[in-house]
Amino acid sequence: MAQAELIPHLFRTEFRKITAVLCKVFGIEHLEVAEDIASETFLSAMETWTYKGIPENPTAWLYLVAKNKAKNYFQRNHLFAAKIASQVKYTASGSEEPDIDLSDKNITDSQLQMIFAICHPGISKEAQIGLALRILCGFGITEIANAFLTNKEIINKRLFRAKEKLREEKVQMEFPGETEIKKRLDTVLTTLYLLFNEGYYSESQDVVLREDFCLEAMRLTYLLLENPSTNTPEVNALFALMCFHASRFEARRNENGEIILYQDQDESRWNETLIAKGAWFLHEASGGEKLSRYHLEATIAYWNTQKQDTPEKWESILQLYNRLLQICYSPVAALNRTYALAKANGKEVAIAEAEKLQLTDNHYYFVLLGELYTDIDNTRAVTHLQKALLLAKTEADKRTIQKKMARLKAV
Repeated sequence: MAQAELIPHLFRTEFRKITAVLCKVFGIEHLEVAEDIASETFLSAMETWTYKGIPENPTAWLYLVAKNKAKNYFQRNHLFAAKIASQVKYTASGSEEPDIDLSDKNITDSQLQMIFAICHPGISKEAQIGLALRILCGFGITEIANAFLTNKEIINKRLFRAKEKLREEKVQMEFPGETEIKKRLDTVLTTLYLLFNEGYYSESQDVVLREDFCLEAMRLTYLLLENPSTNTPEVNALFALMCFHASRFEARRNENGEIILYQDQDESRWNETLIAKGAWFLHEASGGEKLSRYHLEATIAYWNTQKQDTPEKWESILQLYNRLLQICYSPVAALNRTYALAKANGKEVAIAEAEKLQLTDNHYYFVLLGELYTDIDNTRAVTHLQKALLLAKTEADKRTIQKKMARLKAV
């Protein structure tokens, strides 16, 4: 891999690891110091590798440089040593320098501890996702701003406030006890769920799917599965849901980046390996007593990977949505239920239910109405699609809607 490609790739995979480990050493109240040292490490790589070439083991080189920079920081910053170093937990008792352990196990442990730290209940959901994208996924500020359809200044302020909250609350970089895990795990799963959705229903960078966001959410969820204390039925259900959705990545958009609706997807492009993996984790999720939203959504996603368009399939999906709306109502779930209702009981019934929702600020609402009215009243279908076009945020979505309108007008 050429340097121009290697350094961005390593930044995405290693920045988060270095930052998490250094945070564990310094304390999360010094998150900026950890980020600065990690950033300086990659700057050194750019400067050194340009002239001396890429080292034989680039990752090991980065880890060694990060360790040395962290130790140099301790040595030169007398204020830190005098006022704060006593609060830092060194691995070697009495050592003047911290033990910076960049082993695989400590990296994994540090990232898990960081997940629970940034999902503190005092931090807003948007800030939690922002911190997760920045610290745990290695995304740049510009990328995060694009994901939230805002500017870098707002993201910087949001992250600054979140970091201040971590300091004020004296949040520790440690794995919570069993009782605290139960209290915080719901927040952690919500953050990972929202992170996945940020990629799966992307309206950033003018694309309809950001696989990098989805894959990062899956990676972090899998870290929870690997730890016995967090390998719960809910975590298995969430991972199953992600697998089922990820199985349709390749079929969900065309060569122009436009979204392909479920009914128009080429089933041969669905990833059977991921479907099988999702089914396995969904089975693992069945052992608990609690029925979570992730169980229901994963089961719906499972039915959507079944190729046969049968009455049983859509009746099952409809009943699952009915249950989901009872325990966790959301406009998106209500909208999706309406599509299942159309497949199970006919378009006329679904139109009546859809129009009750009045989700007039959501372009998917009007796309659905356009689909439901197609072949019943094509003029009204076009009218709804025109409204969807005005609300659509990405060029890819707009092109998809325009093509549907053109086909209807040609009839």
